[in-house]
This record gives sequence, structure tokens and C-alpha cells, in this order.
Amino acid sequence: HIEDLPGYSEGDWWVQDLAASIPVMLFGDVKNSCVADLCAAPGGKTAQLLSKGAKVIALDWSDRRVPILEQNMKRLKFDPEIVVEDARTWHPKELLDAVLIDAPCSSTGTVRRNPDIFYTKTKKDVEKLNGTQIALIKAAKSMVKKGGVIVFSTCSLLPQEGADLIESLLVEDKTLSRSPITAEELGLMPDLVTEEGDLRTLPFHYRNLGGMDGFYAVRLIRN
Repeated sequence: HIEDLPGYSEGDWWVQDLAASIPVMLFGDVKNSCVADLCAAPGGKTAQLLSKGAKVIALDWSDRRVPILEQNMKRLKFDPEIVVEDARTWHPKELLDAVLIDAPCSSTGTVRRNPDIFYTKTKKDVEKLNGTQIALIKAAKSMVKKGGVIVFSTCSLLPQEGADLIESLLVEDKTLSRSPITAEELGLMPDLVTEEGDLRTLPFHYRNLGGMDGFYAVRLIRN
């Protein structure tokens, strides 16, 4: 049991897939920045942001997942502001420096651990999730200052929940622009960054370490 491993009860560490830990890296230095983590539970990315010195608002509306978020923060001795609301309609009291969106998705990137995922998700499921993903990005835009950073990520292998979604969004919405990332700035192998400058991990990447989830992430700037 994970709970029996040394240091767990003391809050010395938390569990994340390798790919899930990368989106927070796209913000760069967040020390003293005000950041909202949307869809925050169970709290891995919130913990990352807090450990880097950010002031974090952890937002989630799931009755099942919020208690897990609270429990994890208590164990790790972190004290974010936890808000239980729908991120699509919530607004901060003051505009923020950055927003992280770890959006609900098909979870097809977790195929290593969930090999049935391609059979349990339907086209209708993905279309519904697309609506939520777009709504979250639009909501995040209203939360940040001009020049503020939005990192959008999904644990999906599907283009319609990643590159295709962002390309169509940027064509329609000129108040957002892509801030390309480089493998060098993140200390990653070049294969993990697309020609457009987005993150695209696949389950076989870093297979010498056991592989990783399939993740997509993009760094956006509010113009």
C-alpha cells in the first residue's frame, strides 16, 4: 500500500504520473504569483505550484473529489485556498497571474493502466467533453490579467481534445495567443514538443522509466 511507504504519512511526497507533472513546468517561475488550479482534485498539480512558491486557489466542484484534495493538502502541510464551485462560472476577487486547466477529457492517455478506455468512451462523450474544455478556457481568460498565462492540458491522445481544439480556438479568438515551449526550457527530450511548441507525450516515451501517460498541453497568453 502506498500509505505504508516511508514518508507518506509525514507528507514528504505525493504521487503523480511523469507526464502529469509537466504542465506546471510550462509556467516557469511562479514564486509569489497568484494562480488558480481549475479541476484541482486530487491535488498533485496544486502541490507542485505551492512547492514552487505560488499562491494557489484550488478549485473543484466534485463532492467526491474535493475531500480527497483537502486530505492531500493536510497531509502535505499545504494550505491553498480551496473553492468548491463550477470553474466555468466562478470569478476571482482580483485578476490572477496565471490559470492551470487540467480539463476533464476522455482519459485515453491513461491506456497503459486502463486498456479498455477506447471501448468505454464514445464519440458523444468526447463531444460533450469538448464543450466543457472550451468553456473552461473561455472562463480562464476572464480570470487572468492581460499578459497572464493559461496552461491547458488533457490526459488524452485525441487531437480533438488537444491540438485541433486549440487551433480552432485560436482562429476564432484573437484575445488569446500561443506561447510556444521548447524542450530545452523544460529539460525534456525533443520528441515531447510539437512543431507548434505544444507538449505531446505518448505512453511509450521514457519507456526505460516505465513509460508515461499520453498528455497534451499548451501555453496560452491573454492579449
